[in-house]
Amino acid sequence: MATPRIPAKNKDQEDVNKVRYVYGLTSALLVGGATISLITGSPVGAQVAQNDDAVMERVVPVAGAPASFADLTAQLQPAVVNIATRQRVEVANNPFAGTPFAELFSRRGGGAGQPQTREAQSLGSGFIISGDGYVVTNNHVISPPDTRAKLESITVTLPDGTEYEADLVGADAASDLAVLKIRSNKTFPFVRFGDSSATRVGEWVVAIGNPFGLGGTVTSGIISAVYRNTGQGGPYDRYIQTDASINRGNSGGPLFDMRGNVIGINNAIFSPSGGSVGIGFAIPAEIAAPIVEQLRDGREIERGYLGVRLQPIDEDLAASLGLPKRRGELAQVVEDGSPAASAGLRSGDILTKVNGKDVTADQTVSFLVANLEPGATIPVEVLRSGNRVNINVTLGKRPSEAELQARAQTFDPEAEEPMAPGTSDGTIEQKLGLQVTPMTPQIARSLGVPADLQGVVVAAVDANGDAARKGLRRGDIILSANYQAVTSVEELLAQVEAAVTENREALLLRVQRRTQPPAFIAVRMR
Repeated sequence: MATPRIPAKNKDQEDVNKVRYVYGLTSALLVGGATISLITGSPVGAQVAQNDDAVMERVVPVAGAPASFADLTAQLQPAVVNIATRQRVEVANNPFAGTPFAELFSRRGGGAGQPQTREAQSLGSGFIISGDGYVVTNNHVISPPDTRAKLESITVTLPDGTEYEADLVGADAASDLAVLKIRSNKTFPFVRFGDSSATRVGEWVVAIGNPFGLGGTVTSGIISAVYRNTGQGGPYDRYIQTDASINRGNSGGPLFDMRGNVIGINNAIFSPSGGSVGIGFAIPAEIAAPIVEQLRDGREIERGYLGVRLQPIDEDLAASLGLPKRRGELAQVVEDGSPAASAGLRSGDILTKVNGKDVTADQTVSFLVANLEPGATIPVEVLRSGNRVNINVTLGKRPSEAELQARAQTFDPEAEEPMAPGTSDGTIEQKLGLQVTPMTPQIARSLGVPADLQGVVVAAVDANGDAARKGLRRGDIILSANYQAVTSVEELLAQVEAAVTENREALLLRVQRRTQPPAFIAVRMR
């Protein structure tokens, strides 16, 4: 039997098979190996020539995709520093403070009233902006989170390990920015701010900092979003979002563009796990640079203020009011005596434009107003009962962040609040067994007294003190001490100190409880 002949392959068919094989390999790389494609820089759509070895040797990176960050890093890293602070925190020496055993502990020599101090530290990043050693960082890097703490020293460490002491030149809590000055006459390498307003989503960025104290760490990524509103509120809730790896210790460090300009200051991350998940936030340079300049020059940061508590228009609010989504903000509360109240703004108004600019999720009322000067008169467009109303508002001066937080807090006079250790009114606490807080219109409303009533409010009472035995309790209002009007905590403190100087054993307080008539109460001092 004859062996069957197998026909030879057609040469054209062989070439077709080769090309098909190459196409299949390329498709696998694009689907399953996008990272490989990015690293090698293989141009998209170049499959038609993949079987040409000569073409493969001439592959070049795609425009905008750097082959390496090494040269850029070498130029920028010397200007990025580690910042370490040392703080002293006063803590109560009596472990039974606020309990029925506190007085017994004191009698047995437990040292009640003699606070101890402990040391606290913080770490962060920063960058030098001038040859004479001015450094930019975040305010929270150098400002102790514990209000009882006092900043004692700041140490700046350069990438080569050289350490310098630094002074705090200025800090701004609202924008979370601070400026330091290195104590040295040496000339330092420095970097400059760029134009973050020209930043586009998808552009490459490099972050340099000291995450977890690991000095000189470089990460790269892209701009994920510009002008990201995180929903935290405030005048500067407006960030550059990046997927460059940012962790604890990166705070205050620079975010660079590919030209080596600082376009952002790394500030925060979104992280359910506590580590980087690819969502980091940086303060845009266009916001930071003017504030840094004012802090460096020792000028006070003044911002416009309306005096309105606002709520963004979400989907449900928009549906109930027949409004477009993500446009405008609802006035929940208009503060008594505020610029907004004086101009005629009302609770329930929907602010749609401020000074001719639309109010959006990325351009909030707080942001628009804070970037205007106090005293400026601006038009505000509102929707009121379905009608557009234009109101001219003369802006006031924005209070400090501490004052704003105090105003925003609700005050429940019936709450069982224990004495908080180590408050700023420590002398009043020790001598009278009271902790007090300034009167605000919000607290006045909570207590049912006139908004213009002047005095200080009792926030907590030591159960073992004479004030408690005399019936003082949270929510009582101290109007005077030793017949001297008391309109602030400082004025009450002055009367307590005067009584101590004169060796008095008690202090005569005039106290009002809500709608009851005022009464004089003598409280023995300890």
